[in-house]
Amino acid sequence: MKVEIDSFSGYRIYPSKGRLFVRGDNKIFRFASSKNESLFLQRKNPRKLAWTVVYRRMHKKGITEEVAKKRSRKTVKHQRGIVGADLAAIAARRNQTAQVRAAQRTAAITKAKAEKKAKEDKKEKVKAPRAPTTAGPRISKQQMKGGKGGR
Repeated sequence: MKVEIDSFSGYRIYPSKGRLFVRGDNKIFRFASSKNESLFLQRKNPRKLAWTVVYRRMHKKGITEEVAKKRSRKTVKHQRGIVGADLAAIAARRNQTAQVRAAQRTAAITKAKAEKKAKEDKKEKVKAPRAPTTAGPRISKQQMKGGKGGR
C-alpha cells in the first residue's frame, strides 16, 4: 500500500483518497482535502498555518522525547611547525624580547639597503652613455609610419 504525502499540509494520503493537481509545467501536487487544495490555489504559505506539518516541524512542536543535547568535543590545540620554520624556531621567536627583535629588524634593513646600493652601483657601471641622436626635426610615430601628419 503506497501512502502519498499532501503537497500543502504534509498529511498522509491513503489510496483512493485525495485529489491530484497537475500544474502547467507538469509538476504534480497531491492534496488530502479540498481545504488543502483551496489554500494552495490561494497561494497561502503552509509555514504560516499552525496546523500544517511544515509549521509544526519549523516551530519544533510535538517532539515528545527531548533529545539530549549532543556533547561537542572540545578542540585540543596543537603546536606544529609551518613551512620554513620548525617548532623550535617558532618557540625561540616567541620567547625573544622586543629589543632583540628590533635589533634584528634594523640589521636586516641595513643589509638589504647595502645590497640594493651595490646593485645600483653595478647597474650604473654597466650602463654606457648612449650616443647622442641627430637633432633633426621631431616627428611622431604616426608620421614615421607614413600617416597623414600635419595636413
